Amino acid sequence: MSGYTAHLDRFVRDRLPPPEQWPELVRDLPELRYPARLNCVAELLDARVAGGQADRPCLMDQDGVWSYAELQQRVNRIANVLTADFGIVPGNRILLHGTNTPMLVACWLAIVKAGAIAVTTIPLLRARELTHIVDKAQVQLALCEARLRHSLEEVRRRLPVLEDILTFNGGFNAEDPDPLEARKAIQPNDFRAAPTAADDPCLIAFTAGTTGEPKATVHLHRDVLASADTFGTRVLEARQDDLFCGSPSIGFAFGLNSVIVLPMRVGAASVVLPNVTPETQLAAISTYKATICCSTPAVYTAMGDMAARYDLSSLRCCVSGGEPLPEATRTAFKEASGSDIIHGIGATELLGFVVAAQPDAARPGTVGKAVPGYRITVLGDDGSPLAPGAVGRLAVKGPTGCLYLDDPRQAEHVQNGWNLTSNACVIDRDGYVHYQARLDELIVSSSYVIAGHEVEAALNGHPQVRHCAVIGAPDGRRGEIVKAFVVLKDGTIGDEALVAELQGFVKREIAPFKYPRQITFVDALPVTKSGHVQRYKLREMQTERSPAID
Repeated sequence: MSGYTAHLDRFVRDRLPPPEQWPELVRDLPELRYPARLNCVAELLDARVAGGQADRPCLMDQDGVWSYAELQQRVNRIANVLTADFGIVPGNRILLHGTNTPMLVACWLAIVKAGAIAVTTIPLLRARELTHIVDKAQVQLALCEARLRHSLEEVRRRLPVLEDILTFNGGFNAEDPDPLEARKAIQPNDFRAAPTAADDPCLIAFTAGTTGEPKATVHLHRDVLASADTFGTRVLEARQDDLFCGSPSIGFAFGLNSVIVLPMRVGAASVVLPNVTPETQLAAISTYKATICCSTPAVYTAMGDMAARYDLSSLRCCVSGGEPLPEATRTAFKEASGSDIIHGIGATELLGFVVAAQPDAARPGTVGKAVPGYRITVLGDDGSPLAPGAVGRLAVKGPTGCLYLDDPRQAEHVQNGWNLTSNACVIDRDGYVHYQARLDELIVSSSYVIAGHEVEAALNGHPQVRHCAVIGAPDGRRGEIVKAFVVLKDGTIGDEALVAELQGFVKREIAPFKYPRQITFVDALPVTKSGHVQRYKLREMQTERSPAID
């Protein structure tokens, strides 16, 4: 890292990996050679206003349109609230918790513009998951959608480090007498972006936690722009007259890029809608005449079935991420909508897509090639590169890379300068990537990333459960579903009522999308001599001995 920093609070900078554990950063493209001092929001927002785009639309929702100038004023007022009312200084961490709305976008921009570090979360997380995030990042302030406040209040009771919760999108009422909207109304419209370094951290995003507790991935100001300056301009070819419309939460890297970074980097606009369903996304595309849709394979599958009822002629391209895209889904959606889908491989650690292909360069059965600005290879068990056609672990080098916050697992995920992904792939002689499988026990269901051990921990908290194990079971609509094998303390085989009870219990303990859609009661779990559950044997079990409720 450079010697200069604007961070007065060095908590994150001091807990980054040692230099020898950093990945090799590659900046071959001229647009990736950023100045030493850089605030990414000054580039995404302030530069647009100063460059003559003040009156261009930036954010749209059912209540209207915010121009770049109007968004800038709101962002500046919020930044003034953070610094004047709460004493925020560069390097402080601020948790952001809410559904996709223009106010959520403005809050993210304000946090980063003030030099603080945004800790993004998805709205479905519960207090148990948020507690780990707040504790790991030592968050003192949370900006929270009013209706989600109860989870953070529970976190604050557990962790005194979380001193303040500031709500928005809740109106003015007795429960929230001093919301963000009231505070920003009396603040000035001007705010000078913090003079951060290009390598000052500005974002912490947490992984799903497939092999233990979720890892806190740290991203720098230059990383945010690199996501747009590689995939956004070189593959998607985003342009100023585009209108983005996406379903992923900005708590995901895919959503952050789709809603904020990719469109604003080129001066385009974005439709920002909360709680999007396949049908409401189709309606939004038709109503707003969106040109780029960003969503997940499961959503595209569902949208393909309904596409004939909507006018999708405005679409020039779609983007898919979060899980493998079935070729049948790509073909069916193209036939129904007339639009191609660009699919990509990325990772929370890398912030953006690193493998993708433009529609005219796509090949059936492949994901694509390395996104310009990135290098890829597949590695064998000994860490050496494999020849074309061999199955190995996908490894990446580029302008972004894995930086875990105070985590010894950094050494496992960065080796010899390469970022090691969890994907088993083949790279053919032409450089195209053929996705094979995941290397871990990650469950991806309708684009949601679920760590099986977390569901197991929740189930094991039920008084009737002795042991359990969770796997991903194939599902035609969702890709996979969470399936649990449960051993009861009394040795019996449970009934449908107990299945429903266990499912409800998990929904109350962790985010509802993680609950086991199928539960099978067994006498015992197959284990090795050392006591490890043999999940491959669970996958081989064909006969269910108990009911499954979906």
